[in-house]
Amino acid sequence: MAPVHAAAADGRPNIVLINCDDLGYGDLGCYGSDLHDTPTLDRLAAEGVRFTDFYMASPVCSPSRGALLTGCYPPRIGFGSFEGLPVLFPGQPVGLPDSEVSLGRLLSDAGYATLMVGKWHCGDQPAFLPTNHGFDHYFGLPYSNDMGRQSGTPTRADGEQAGYPPLPLLDGDDVIEQQPDQSSLTGRYVTEVLRFMRAHRDEPFFVYLAHLYVHLPIYVQDRFAAQSRNGAYGAAVASIDWAADVILHELAQLGLDERTLVVFTSDNGALDRADGGSNLPMRGHKGTTWEGGMRVPGIARWPGRISPGRTCDELVTSMDLFPTFAALAGTSPPADRAIDGRDISGVLFDDGPSPHEAFAFYAMDDLCAVRSGRWKLHVARDGQPVRELYDLSTDPGESTDVADD
Repeated sequence: MAPVHAAAADGRPNIVLINCDDLGYGDLGCYGSDLHDTPTLDRLAAEGVRFTDFYMASPVCSPSRGALLTGCYPPRIGFGSFEGLPVLFPGQPVGLPDSEVSLGRLLSDAGYATLMVGKWHCGDQPAFLPTNHGFDHYFGLPYSNDMGRQSGTPTRADGEQAGYPPLPLLDGDDVIEQQPDQSSLTGRYVTEVLRFMRAHRDEPFFVYLAHLYVHLPIYVQDRFAAQSRNGAYGAAVASIDWAADVILHELAQLGLDERTLVVFTSDNGALDRADGGSNLPMRGHKGTTWEGGMRVPGIARWPGRISPGRTCDELVTSMDLFPTFAALAGTSPPADRAIDGRDISGVLFDDGPSPHEAFAFYAMDDLCAVRSGRWKLHVARDGQPVRELYDLSTDPGESTDVADD
């Protein structure tokens, strides 16, 4: 007889949140890609719900991740800019302060075992690391994988490389390697996830896996490169799909499939590169507040709870995961602050309407656009005021400005 798991006994699910880096809206087969084979992620969508209008709260890394973790627009938590920069860089004395409640803290306080694996990018100084934000364990890179020593880095007169310090791989708060083999990291991340799930199979757990792919530079294993139709980028997408396959297989082997909510997404849109990803049919790319910069893949699967094969066109955001996970864990968001995310349980389970009257598009601390229902109004771009209106229901590519109409 199979054991009765704590998460099942009290109705609380395990939660596995997979967040990619710079993966575009059109990079998965289930979102229309004909360059990338993503059988596992396509199956994840077929067995759950695929969101067509899933938004990140920023078109770049650090503010997007801060918003995901706290349920708040980046400017609300001081993540609009970082000493005037759009993302965090190595050694900066700023990051996610301990006054903010992260998903790790929220779920840890609710009795969950918590693991963060992969790219953090919410501050690399000790006070800002995941282990100080409610995660029992952390294994990964504290910032982007390009923020290390690379070919072409300027060299000082004494022969030493200038610029970034060696890329650190952390285990907890300790640097265990410098300049790790990046092609090996996805496999090492998956190993950490499997070890954690096996150790905590009899209690509710939360896993936050933040891939290094498909952020540049891309280093991949030969077995994925050999089968890619889109160079290193396609191989990186295949690596992401493989990682999901291994994790889903392990959940099934542990008897946790029907007790686990799996959410898959990306931190922002793909870069504008001919040899890279796709945000089609959206306009724009990473770093912009066009749809292609902030509308990303969003998939959720929980067998027995989420009806399979659904496509949902309701507006939902990464910030909604904070109050939604809180509700599923039997707890509540902190009441002493504003939370911009909304509980989307009704959307996940009951085909309910979006809880959002409007969604704001920020670039650093500037409000650039607002979406309400089918309409998206652009009010600023590159620091200059604009006045453009698009009907996203018929024009998701934002090609026809109807403001004058």
